[in-house]
Parts: sequence; C-alpha cells; structure tokens
Amino acid sequence: MNKAFMAASLAVVLGACNSSKKSDVADVAPNPFFTEYTTPFGVPPFDKIEVAHYKPAFEKGMEEQKKEIDAIVNNPEEPTFENTIVAFDRSGELLTKVMYAFSGQSSVNTTDEIQALEQELYLVLSAHSDDISLNPALFTRVKAVYDKQASMNLNKERKKLLEETYKGFVRGGANLDADKQARLRELNEKISVLELTFGQNVLKETNAFKLVVDNKEDLAGLPESLIAAAAETAAADSMEGKWIFTLHNPSVMPFLQYADNRALREKIFKAYINRGNNSNGNDNKNVVKELVAARLDKAKLLGYEDFAAFVLDENMAKNEKNVYNLLDQIWTPALKKAKEELADINAEIKKEGGNFEAEGWDWRYYADK
Repeated sequence: MNKAFMAASLAVVLGACNSSKKSDVADVAPNPFFTEYTTPFGVPPFDKIEVAHYKPAFEKGMEEQKKEIDAIVNNPEEPTFENTIVAFDRSGELLTKVMYAFSGQSSVNTTDEIQALEQELYLVLSAHSDDISLNPALFTRVKAVYDKQASMNLNKERKKLLEETYKGFVRGGANLDADKQARLRELNEKISVLELTFGQNVLKETNAFKLVVDNKEDLAGLPESLIAAAAETAAADSMEGKWIFTLHNPSVMPFLQYADNRALREKIFKAYINRGNNSNGNDNKNVVKELVAARLDKAKLLGYEDFAAFVLDENMAKNEKNVYNLLDQIWTPALKKAKEELADINAEIKKEGGNFEAEGWDWRYYADK
C-alpha cells in the first residue's frame, strides 16, 4: 500500500544528482523517466534528469496508477488473489520510479526550485494516496479476497502480501464512515505539509550555516583531507585563502572530533543541534506542535490511543509498554557506561590543564583521544 511513499523513505541513498538544471520544459531533453534505465543496477540517471522532468513524470505516474486501479475495480470477474492483490501490488510502477529519484535529489542536493516543487507535489500525492486507500470499490474486492483466504491454499509469501495489503487499507481508513474519511483526508494533507516543512526547514538551516576560518592556526588538529575539502568549499564560495566548514555530516562530525579550537567546536556544535530552533523563518517549534496534534487526531480517528500506538502496531514491540521495558533495561547500564566515559573525558581535560567540565562539543574530541 502507498508504494510510492515507501519508496521515498528508501530513496535517500540515491543522492548523486544534478540539481542545477534548467526548468523550462521546452528546453529540456526527452524525459528519462519514460524510458528504461540503462545504468548499472537501475540507478536513476541523474546526469540526464532535469527539474522540469519531474512534474510531468509524476502526473503521468499518477494517471497510469489511477487507470490501473480503475481496471481492478471494474473487472467483472470475481475478485481473486491475482486480479486484485497482485494487480494492486504491481500498480504505480512509474510513480514509484519517479519518487525514488525525486526523494533522493530533494533529500541531499536540493534547490529552492526543488523545494517549491515538493510543496506543490506532496499535496497532490497525498490526495492521490487517499483516493486509493479510501476507494470503497477497491477495498470491497481486497476484503473479498482476504475473507476467503482460508480456502485459497496460499504460500507464506502470498499470505503475507494479502495480510499486509488488507491491513494497509484498514490503517488507511477504509473502514471509517464518510465523515471520518473526509476528516482523515484533511489530517493526511496537513501532516504531509508539516512533515515536509519540518524537513525543509532543517535542510535550509543546514545549508545556510558556514563556519568561516581565516586563521590557519585555528585548523590545528584537523586532518589534511578535511582542511583541503574546507578550502575547496571556500573557493567555490569566492573565499579563496579561507576555509569553510558546514553542518553537513562529512564536515561537522570530523571537525568536532579533531579540531583543537574549543570555541569553534562549540560554535559549530550549537549550530548543529539548534537547526530549526532559532526563532527565524525556518523555526520548527510551532511545526512540531501542530504535527504532534495532527498525528494524535489521526491516531484517535483510526481507533488508537495515540500516534505511538498507531505506529507500534506495525512493529515488533506492538505497544508503548514493551518499548519502555526495553529502554529501561538499556538505560541503567548505558547511563553507567556514559558516566564512566564522562569521568575519563574530564580526567583527560584536567591532564591537559583544562579548567572546565566537558560539554557536548568536547565529547567526540576527547573520546577520540
């Protein structure tokens, strides 16, 4: 169920893409999404994908899946595993294909243009997903197959697919009455926008920060490879002769681990942990409040006590009590070990003549020592 969105969660690994392309449809090459990929392992050919290719590919993907769903619904034959469950599972191939690429690009190599397109598309995608999840005729066929599974002699793989498909519809609101389904659509749209806004705000904060170093002595402790990368970043930003460190993990994490300059470690650490918490245009505090409230409303609408219960129902833990039981088992020994490490770090600080207690920006640096 909602295969395009499941694909999105996996697509972050496909990040090597080119987001500096033109967006005028008239100027772009033939759409790569409408042909078979010839790349190794079927990786999206990002060198050929332009921003303008995405929207028409999404639109065609949704159009094709709608036709596929209509074909299932309007099939005059009795619902079977093949003509309903398998046919549904195979629907949306193009849409999934586009979502893989788009999610990869928007996650790791975005632009203002890509983010604007995200905001436009995700509302449409949310509605498209709900149109499928809340299609009464489609659910009737799925339920008909589900109800007679005992007589179908399914192997374990097919049985699992049937169970997951049926459960996906139920969790998508198929059993709700019309008024509650309408409310669910509103909540899904709101949640989609809020989740997107949260991620975009964090990404904007990440991209906006630059720790500019113009004194070579402040690079003490850093490996040459990191220094060279910082020099390249600065040169690309017309700051030749300086070094720029960013909040992207390949830059900030080794900086925290190796930089001798404690004040600079503190500066970049605080910038990292406060992304979306700076009371500016990218602030996420109200976004989080609204998102928590919307998720709670959705969970209760679907018959769950809270959103955690809704999510955990799909996971091994099954309920919050089991989660906390596990966390409590881990917490005591983990806290003991953390205190031991903190004592070691503070001893190392004193050994070096430092007159301070370790803070968050000291942990990686002294743990490495």
